[in-house]
Amino acid sequence: MASFDPAALDAVRVYALPMRNRFRGITVRRGVLMSGPAGWGEFCPFEDYDDAGAVPWLRAALEACTETWPEPVRDRISVNCTVPAVSGEKAREIVAASGCRTAKVKVADPGQSAADDLERVAAVRDALGPGGAIRVDANAAWDVDTAIERIRELDKAAGGLEYAEQPCPSVEELAAVRRKVDVRIAADESIRRAEDPLRVAVAGAADVAIIKATPLGGVRRALRVAEACGLPCVVSSAVETSVGLSAQLALAGALPELPFACGLGTMALLDGDVVTDSLMPEQGALPVPTAPPEPDPALVAAATPPADVQRWWLDRMSRVGALLEA
Repeated sequence: MASFDPAALDAVRVYALPMRNRFRGITVRRGVLMSGPAGWGEFCPFEDYDDAGAVPWLRAALEACTETWPEPVRDRISVNCTVPAVSGEKAREIVAASGCRTAKVKVADPGQSAADDLERVAAVRDALGPGGAIRVDANAAWDVDTAIERIRELDKAAGGLEYAEQPCPSVEELAAVRRKVDVRIAADESIRRAEDPLRVAVAGAADVAIIKATPLGGVRRALRVAEACGLPCVVSSAVETSVGLSAQLALAGALPELPFACGLGTMALLDGDVVTDSLMPEQGALPVPTAPPEPDPALVAAATPPADVQRWWLDRMSRVGALLEA
């Protein structure tokens, strides 16, 4: 789409869905659903993103509305369950209910201690048993020395970590940590929020690339980043509804190689959805869709926020659309 014109879209709907547990500092997930000739897309940049940072999210939504997705090379995607910064008891419940054999555990959450993280990871190992895989995500919370210490402790508590995701903010820090630990390092924010998402691979800063279609500007752009970085990839969601999540599944389905379970079992984080057949994993896997699912009008109506919230999101989308055209 050469220019952004909200009036050219078939429908635009703002939604707000509660989170089951606080995740990434939020308790309600909000965004905009939009439809075009190819189907539905979702614009849902986190509210701490500025307008410029939200431009790729709008590109991704418009891609889903106006273009068909690349041909998949697989029809099902193994996924991990996501364990927020909850108690050990709650972590066990989440893992046991998920049916997944891989768990991604949030650590380094503000207000929690290293002991909280160790308890949570140990509980996840107990729930998975010896054969399951555990990965941790610190969301860039640590400095180099802290990351080295914490990763070693968590690796021991887990009986072996699959990888540690974004332990530090910068590419240079990731590279320094990677040289000091025996656990794989995965890069997320250093790819999706970077001006040059390929710097991670060039700097030898990671063993795994976390790829997200939504903040990288769509399925096709994310495929190009994955190919150029030359690292094994894990496709992860941006905590979208099933509409946006379907684009992440399309990306995972089109990648030539997919050696790890993907972080796409995130509908369990939301208390509700906008489609009837929600994209919830069965036996630890999700199907690759051929097109975005269509929202259910009754569910969208139930998820519609107050008028001031709708205005805020529509104004934001218009501002970001102006930057998209610039």
